[in-house]
Amino acid sequence: MSRIIVGPFNRVEGDLELTLDIADGRVEAARVTTPLYRGFEQILAGRPAADALVVAPRICGICSLSQSIAAASALRALEGLVPAPNGELATNIAHAAENIADHLTHFYLFFMPDFARREYADAPWFAAVEPRFKAVSGAAASAVLPARTRLLHIMGLIAGKWPHSLAIQPGGVTRTLDLGEKMRLIAIIAEFRSFIETTLFAAPLEAVTSIESIAALDDFVEGAGAGGDFATFMRLARALKLDELGRGSNPLMSFGAYASQAGALFSAGVYTPRTGENTSLALGLIEEDVACAYMRDSSPDPALAQTIPDADREGAYSWAKAPRLDKSPAEVGALARQAVDGNKLARALLAQKGASSVMSRVVARMIEIARLTQAAGDWARALRLQDPFCVAAAKFVEGQSAGMIEAARGSLGHWVTVKNDVIERYQIIAPTTWNFSPRDGQGVPGPLEQALVGVETGDLGARAPAIQHVVRSFDPCMVCTAH
Repeated sequence: MSRIIVGPFNRVEGDLELTLDIADGRVEAARVTTPLYRGFEQILAGRPAADALVVAPRICGICSLSQSIAAASALRALEGLVPAPNGELATNIAHAAENIADHLTHFYLFFMPDFARREYADAPWFAAVEPRFKAVSGAAASAVLPARTRLLHIMGLIAGKWPHSLAIQPGGVTRTLDLGEKMRLIAIIAEFRSFIETTLFAAPLEAVTSIESIAALDDFVEGAGAGGDFATFMRLARALKLDELGRGSNPLMSFGAYASQAGALFSAGVYTPRTGENTSLALGLIEEDVACAYMRDSSPDPALAQTIPDADREGAYSWAKAPRLDKSPAEVGALARQAVDGNKLARALLAQKGASSVMSRVVARMIEIARLTQAAGDWARALRLQDPFCVAAAKFVEGQSAGMIEAARGSLGHWVTVKNDVIERYQIIAPTTWNFSPRDGQGVPGPLEQALVGVETGDLGARAPAIQHVVRSFDPCMVCTAH
């Protein structure tokens, strides 16, 4: 057996390192290291409660709005506040734009360029794929970046700026929209829809969201959507058997997403791939384990925990804690959201192998891009401009609460304790902390550590494209992991 270290990784947000034990050309064991410590939870302690709305968005420059929404949700729960319906709609539109942009960036700029690696040069499909998806110089990047930029203009209309907006508040959003701005929102969403219907899917969104089975997916790839980049991915996925790569049989968890007066667009819950069972989510079952983290022992309950670094902790190898749901690792992300919400295609892909995979994770993001683009258009049209966009929050808050939302990469939770309007404790569990967690006190690996076991490296070792495919299928954001 040999041991190799893979890292630093390009095309991921933040720093990431893997330690892989290789035997007979396959990964026998993996350890995922988050080598960065940032300390946002200590920064927040001792500040006025409202400062969370300023500091939390700066945890990340990609999912900044998600951090804002989680912080606002925690304070809203503390105040018992009911947000203005327009504020909910506007927040959902901006949040959808951020998450769609993340999925689009992941697909075109982070994930697909790995198929243009020289290790695939002898593949029969390489000559067609390389000029489109090669990192930096590929034709796809020059097409997608203007569309992504235009989509993020939504942030300027609703949130004033992006990232690190201050517009998201417990009672809604600080900026009202006039008729002209509403029309601009609708036009931006329609323009983006046209782009993905032409380039990504090569078919109407309704044709994508109506796919309910693997057979129907195959028909779409070879029929209506054959000319799209999604179809190209699916052909590569079939050729390389990505449905068998990076498998994970852990529970899939979602906090639910895009709340409104009509109810959440995506429901909360836990889906078990091996059994197909969908159950309710008990937030009290969420704990944090620090056995292999450079952290001092603390309460496993996020509401009571403190994040105190201990760089000399024996047996530690990551600055990420190990979140657990009912003592078990849980996978989070678009696949979890779609499976929990009952999407038939997502569940069919999971049922095929009884586990998640590289292919199913990417397909779920594509489903979500289509569903969110449709929903964003509906939310924009539903804005009632004569009604308030925000209701006043309490000037003084005290107590304990949590804000649970879904960022692009999965479940994001903010737990806060406030006394005399001052933050006493603040705890954050980010999506990549779930997926890229180290081992816990029982020696159980996190989701990525499990998904890497069995991956074939052959003689390529650290250069094996399969390692890159598995890691990027989770779309890591390491700066959020160690916040």
